[in-house]
Amino acid sequence: MGKRDVQIFFLLFFWLGVFLFIMEGRGSAVNTPASRPLTRRSKSYGRSCVEAPSYFWQTPGHLTVLKVPTSRGAAKSQLITNKVDPEHIALLVKNEWKLSYVTPLHHFRHTQLKSYSRHLAAFIAAENQQGVAVEVGLEAGFKVTFTAVLGLAETDEDAETVFIQIQSKPAFAAAADAPKVVWRGWLTCVNGDPEYLRSLPSDFVSLPLFCTSGSESLTTLVKTWFERAFDCNFGSLALNSTTLNWLAALWTGCHPTCNIRHLKLAWSLPTQPPLDVSYTVNPQDAWELWNSIHPEESTDDKIDIKEVQSFINGLETHFFRHFKIYLSAGTLVKVSTALGSAHLDGKIKIGNSDYITTLLTLLTESALLKMPT
Repeated sequence: MGKRDVQIFFLLFFWLGVFLFIMEGRGSAVNTPASRPLTRRSKSYGRSCVEAPSYFWQTPGHLTVLKVPTSRGAAKSQLITNKVDPEHIALLVKNEWKLSYVTPLHHFRHTQLKSYSRHLAAFIAAENQQGVAVEVGLEAGFKVTFTAVLGLAETDEDAETVFIQIQSKPAFAAAADAPKVVWRGWLTCVNGDPEYLRSLPSDFVSLPLFCTSGSESLTTLVKTWFERAFDCNFGSLALNSTTLNWLAALWTGCHPTCNIRHLKLAWSLPTQPPLDVSYTVNPQDAWELWNSIHPEESTDDKIDIKEVQSFINGLETHFFRHFKIYLSAGTLVKVSTALGSAHLDGKIKIGNSDYITTLLTLLTESALLKMPT
């Protein structure tokens, strides 16, 4: 190769490198989520299911750092059916729900719920036809209903709750038989961290708490559809002992206005073999202990985490006096009253709708803190 040929080859190689560098820079400016401006989310919810994914949940640069609160307001009764359709509330209480968290939904629209119902039903039917196990005895035809549960949102930043129900008929059911409800779930945000919610880009909607009741196979299919349609990500939401401690104290504080009937606590002790301890406390005794720590006539409506810890320590001390077992050496795994129950593995039951806001506020907080950052 001659000297002139070498020079021409070098120039061609040089300009090709420059061209590729420029094109790569252009692609990065378009595809990097961090280049998007941060704007306040509006109340107009929107979604086109065919848009390119944003991978927002994988991008930590946009998120406000969330801190675990060390104090919170006492639980207060409110006649929730004055704000929320009683039929909708009836769907939420008494059932046991498995908890998950979900990252913000990209271009989700509350005005498109009928469309989402059709698309999710078609997706489940298609997966079932391809051999994905859904539930033994059910046909390929499914009816899906998305419903907006208006009124649970407590602030302007909270998005309205969405309830999802899946119905189907057994394979050999008569034509006149009504469809069977085979799965229920709902996404909600109650008193979500306002700074975090305002920091989201305007095309994202945060409904971080996902509660499900039904077969695990259908839950998986619903999550898969959401992830594909709204570029979000789900994860299991196990509760920690601190959250259970809060619920025990908050629910006990409600006893004078709403008979909690009992305070049932369960611990798991790291013995060989493991020892499970169930501890049922008379509701009046529990309340008197709580009232000695946080007096009912106190002008301060805020409850501090130190008061909650003192309450649990008092219960553990009382148990030790009788049985010489240190409950503090174990893990609190379940709390139950007439107002509801919660388990460490992320299962809850709502027993009384008048205090549903207190529970959902705490669970929304847990879901937001659990999300990847």
